[in-house]
Amino acid sequence: MKKIGFLLAVLLAATPQLFGQGAKNIRISEVLTFNTASLQDDYGNHEPWMELVNTAFSTYNVRGMYITTDRSVLDTKLTAPERISRMSIIPNGDARTIMSARQHLLFHLGSNPKQGTFYLQVPIDSLKANWVAIYDGNGIDLIDSVTVPALKANQSYALFKDEQSQYVWRTMEPDQVTPLIDNALNTVESKAARLKRDDPHGFGITVLSMGIVFFCLFLLFVFFSIFGKIMASQPADDNKPRKRQPVKVSRESVQAMAASKAKEATPDQEVYLAVIAMALKQYMDDVHDVESGIITIHPHHSNWTRV
Repeated sequence: MKKIGFLLAVLLAATPQLFGQGAKNIRISEVLTFNTASLQDDYGNHEPWMELVNTAFSTYNVRGMYITTDRSVLDTKLTAPERISRMSIIPNGDARTIMSARQHLLFHLGSNPKQGTFYLQVPIDSLKANWVAIYDGNGIDLIDSVTVPALKANQSYALFKDEQSQYVWRTMEPDQVTPLIDNALNTVESKAARLKRDDPHGFGITVLSMGIVFFCLFLLFVFFSIFGKIMASQPADDNKPRKRQPVKVSRESVQAMAASKAKEATPDQEVYLAVIAMALKQYMDDVHDVESGIITIHPHHSNWTRV
């Protein structure tokens, strides 16, 4: 029994600390103070709003927590009731205040609490900087706070993680406002917008582009220089005799052609046919010189007579 009593005492002592640790996982995620065309509430009004996010992987109920924009609550001399009187409470009785892991919750500020659970009577100055804070249910522990600079119409002040996984606040343009979703830089900022932010005058992209062009030209110069040296070192082959494939003529076709031409030939043509037949015979017997394949015969009269 003593052991059971000891365990119960330890659990009771640890319970407030566990709840306190759970509350520390609730953070202010995004604030919009000057709303003219951004998110509308259930009544069609454009009101300032703030977004909470549960950064843990466990569930936590934010009912009974307090939201304020009054810096006077930072006075350590104030008692808990005095501090609570200057803040607006998140009411009980609504299951939507139970925030699951990584869930976002949005509250309308400067509103009438009678309109619903998420309408808080927290004053907001749309033309000046605003300090926004969230306190635990005891009215003493400050859970999270942020000073929102003076924003233009429909701009927001959002929290996101940078490349080193550090939380950073950043002003978001109207087309980058992300109520009820993660404020990740890669989802709210296009590549063109990021380039414009990192290189507003275009010097970087100009130097990079020129560097790429000159590097490509240098590669082409190297390639053609090496290619030219290789081609210059090759021996010229213009004087090499070109081999010609001999025309293959069958013996039967030659004999048939000679016979047909002999029938039609005149006495003078028979001489020419005899010369042609002799040339073809030498060609077929492969005893001729390799020539161009064109035979040119000039007529020449002699004293030879036919036999």
